[in-house]
Amino acid sequence: MNRQHSQRPTWRTRLAVGAGKAAALASRVSGRGSGGMIGGTVARRIDPDVLAHLAHGRRVVLVTGTNGKSTTTAMAAAAARVGGPVATNANGDNMDAGAVSALMSRPSAVAVLEIDEMHMGQVAAACDPEVIVLLNLSRDQLDRVGEIGTVERHLRAVVDAHPRAHIIANADDPLIASAAWDAPSVTWVSVGAPWRADSVGFPRGGGSVVWEGETWRVPSTEYARPTPDFTVTDDGLVTRGRTLPIRLEVPGRANRGNAAQAALAAHHLGIDLADALDACASVRSVAGRYATYRVREREVHMLLAKNPAGWQEALTMIDYSTPSIVVAVNGQVADSTDLSWIWDVDFEEFCRDSAGKRVVVTGERGLDLAVRLTYAECEVTFAPTVTAALAQCAPGRVELLANYTAFRDAKRLFEAEVRRAKGETK
Repeated sequence: MNRQHSQRPTWRTRLAVGAGKAAALASRVSGRGSGGMIGGTVARRIDPDVLAHLAHGRRVVLVTGTNGKSTTTAMAAAAARVGGPVATNANGDNMDAGAVSALMSRPSAVAVLEIDEMHMGQVAAACDPEVIVLLNLSRDQLDRVGEIGTVERHLRAVVDAHPRAHIIANADDPLIASAAWDAPSVTWVSVGAPWRADSVGFPRGGGSVVWEGETWRVPSTEYARPTPDFTVTDDGLVTRGRTLPIRLEVPGRANRGNAAQAALAAHHLGIDLADALDACASVRSVAGRYATYRVREREVHMLLAKNPAGWQEALTMIDYSTPSIVVAVNGQVADSTDLSWIWDVDFEEFCRDSAGKRVVVTGERGLDLAVRLTYAECEVTFAPTVTAALAQCAPGRVELLANYTAFRDAKRLFEAEVRRAKGETK
């Protein structure tokens, strides 16, 4: 089905696309970035409606939520490619400009786009999405974005404004359920809810959420966990007595849920569900996440965590058979300058699992984390830089868990190291 809401391209659009592609190329050639943001920014300056023009006639999938957007988008794009070319913002450029760059890259292709929660309104209005994937909602960058109720209301408004869109929603997250409650067309997926600290109150009516095992309800109201159409279990994706296996190359129970919602989005586009799940297994790394870098005599496995719920989940992805673990924390604007939330994360379990391992903390706020881990009865050492932290680790595999800017900086450092090593071997 073609979407008819978006506007047809104009001569201004063609000029904008040409200039945007040139800016993106210049950014890549100069080594300043991937070009995903600057290309779209330039194009939007020339044609403010370029996103709507580029989306005209396309089938569009939008993926949003606090955690897992990039991985789910990568999996949904891989699954959608079973049916043909796909335009996607693979580098996580998830605001309006990033969406423009993605659509510029592949004219007329199906679009699978990761979108920041607070930019969903603008992007959805321009793209008229066929499918919206709602993953989860939890606290994230409160000093920059705002409290979680504001985000829920924003997503609820997006759902209400696009009644033709099919919603793939996490039934186990009360905040997501609230946002999707009135959707005319919705697939409810049970992916589990290990983090419940931000789902105490229900946004509609303000009642308290009561958990009963794996389900939830709001007493004296109609609101309760929707009956799932699909359930993610250890065996796979279950529906109507049928179980489809979920076999992934990326770790963690959360990624099984991400794969399920990604595959269901592709299935709505016409891809066989089993084929879509198989395609999700082709995702091994997402913008450096889950990648392993050879750094001198060490194999550094990279994990990213950006907020309390994400940290709680990422701690379960660590390979605790590894002798060395590095945890890097910065406190820049992109990370949230207020890191008091680290006291909400169950680092006590991490300390039990990492007993006997070398644990090194680093980063601008590494000492804050060292204090938290000390209270959790974890033996840690501090290093001023990632390089110095790795120097404290034995040769071999090292697990590195970092927040946003610490991850970004470490990735750049390791990529430079890989290039240097290749240069030495030529």
